[in-house]
Amino acid sequence: MTHPTPLAVMAYTVLEPALADLESTLDQVASLGFTGMETYGIVEQYGPARVKRALDASGLTLTSAHMPFPAGAQAEQLLDQAEELGATTLVWSLEPDEFATAATVDHGVERVNEAAERAAARGMRIAYHNHTAEFSQRYDGQRAYDYLCGVLDPRVVLELDAYWARFGGADLTEVLDRASDRIRYIHLKDGPLRDYGRDTLVPLGSEQGSIDWQRVLPHGVGLEWHIVELERLGIDVFDALAQSRDFLVSSGLSECGRV
Repeated sequence: MTHPTPLAVMAYTVLEPALADLESTLDQVASLGFTGMETYGIVEQYGPARVKRALDASGLTLTSAHMPFPAGAQAEQLLDQAEELGATTLVWSLEPDEFATAATVDHGVERVNEAAERAAARGMRIAYHNHTAEFSQRYDGQRAYDYLCGVLDPRVVLELDAYWARFGGADLTEVLDRASDRIRYIHLKDGPLRDYGRDTLVPLGSEQGSIDWQRVLPHGVGLEWHIVELERLGIDVFDALAQSRDFLVSSGLSECGRV
């Protein structure tokens, strides 16, 4: 039996209130019992030093930083920013059109692998975050995600966005089993699986959701963090986070701090 996995929030979920008041927003996330956060959008607004201070003051662990792959001309600047933030894992994606063919994947992966090399020199690692094309596209019968994993530098770990993978037709348990040695983070979001990029999402465990988390999450044996990401909600974001926490913790899937 797997142990519950620590519970974090993707900053995009609370980006609107965080851009208005960073410190109180992070304090509110922590007060709900979440113990980690993946940054997105707030470093660009406030700078890495202030975000690091706010995370430390709230008691939230920085799980990872969602930021462009440090490759090319901006590589060292991005790594400097990550270092000041205190990030050890940097997460980003290829663009959907880069999955048109295996050759376009190969070309895109060049910058991911360059980023992995540069990050390793700074004691950091790169994580790859999927959308839907990785699972909906195939090359000679092989799923694009499996092809991608085969050409990525072995040092690159994976952040599975469960909702987008499911939207692309994936069996999440199969994906977690197949890549358990590399998937270290999972983005937890749920909704009707109707309109890519436009669905109104729902709290985890809602009857309006489409994913059986109690079946799926026990397969994530190598996961370091469960990261809740709920954008485009129809209810208050903090209510949605509290409901998601209650479901995940009461189901024995995730663990949180004291509420």
